[in-house]
Amino acid sequence: DPMGGGFLPRQINRAELFTFIESELREIYPQMAAPRSPGFYGRADRAAAWMLLAKLYLNAQVYTGQARFTEVITYTTNIINAGYTLEPNFLHLFNADNHLSHGTEIIFTVPFDGVHTSTWGGTTFLIRGGTGGSMDPIARGVENGWNGIRTTENLVNLFSITDRRRLFHSAGQTRSIAELDNAAHGYFSTKFTNIRRDGTPGSRLSHVDTDFPMFRLADVYLMYAEAVLRGGTGGNMATAINYVNLIRRRAFGSPAGDVTSIDLNFILDERGRELMFELHRRTDLVRFGRFAGPNAYVWPWKGSVAAGVAVDARFNLFPLPAADLAANPNLTQNPGY
Repeated sequence: DPMGGGFLPRQINRAELFTFIESELREIYPQMAAPRSPGFYGRADRAAAWMLLAKLYLNAQVYTGQARFTEVITYTTNIINAGYTLEPNFLHLFNADNHLSHGTEIIFTVPFDGVHTSTWGGTTFLIRGGTGGSMDPIARGVENGWNGIRTTENLVNLFSITDRRRLFHSAGQTRSIAELDNAAHGYFSTKFTNIRRDGTPGSRLSHVDTDFPMFRLADVYLMYAEAVLRGGTGGNMATAINYVNLIRRRAFGSPAGDVTSIDLNFILDERGRELMFELHRRTDLVRFGRFAGPNAYVWPWKGSVAAGVAVDARFNLFPLPAADLAANPNLTQNPGY
């Protein structure tokens, strides 16, 4: 399309956008640095492009109406064969020197540094926003907490007591949230901290050093397993179960958490456990048909009601911003808004 001061781009549909992103990624990834190349911390290498393609294909049925689960298996297998390994200590993936896990489990990270890239958003928001009540902020590597981010009881209920990923502060907190503005209602998550592996805090107590691990191997394993369950070819169930059990052995510290069979409901729950607070849940629920609509999953405070209520299916898709609609008359608002 021509570009110029008076040009107003036409609106494309989701399938067209999918095809554009797919073609761009497939064209550039052979030119990118090999997976786990030295000096690529915080930069995208070939494995990051493979991961983005795998995620695109995992959600292709939502975006285009056409399932592409075989491609998910292809690209997740590429990543797995590139030499990544699970970080033995789960907490090391979410602390102030988690850059040390880049190239082992972490495939692509968003770097944060308390001195050089300080922001009130990012992982500073996750950690300080999720610190409050009777928690000791210094033990979390921050000067104080904001009494903000708490969990619903449904999230807590996903975890067994022996699951090491059950990272919540419950002292002085109620399990359920009766009042949204009461900081004593709901558990705080302790998953992300600004504490280094040696127990010392990050460079500043006001802004954290903790990177955000956008893509990591455990997610790849779960994507592979889901794609096998959904009928993708090129993988097999035995391998899928093995990948799931590698994740769960880290979580339980032994084979006690191993499973002998898996289904899609299990995968959705396991993604909730493994990837809590890593910004995958909405996309997962939409893909599983559980986010919005009359038969979707209902959680506390969904629809602004304490017990939760079903919400209209239009919420599976975000609305276009009013400013964009005003700037370009070629755009049409998404249905239902």
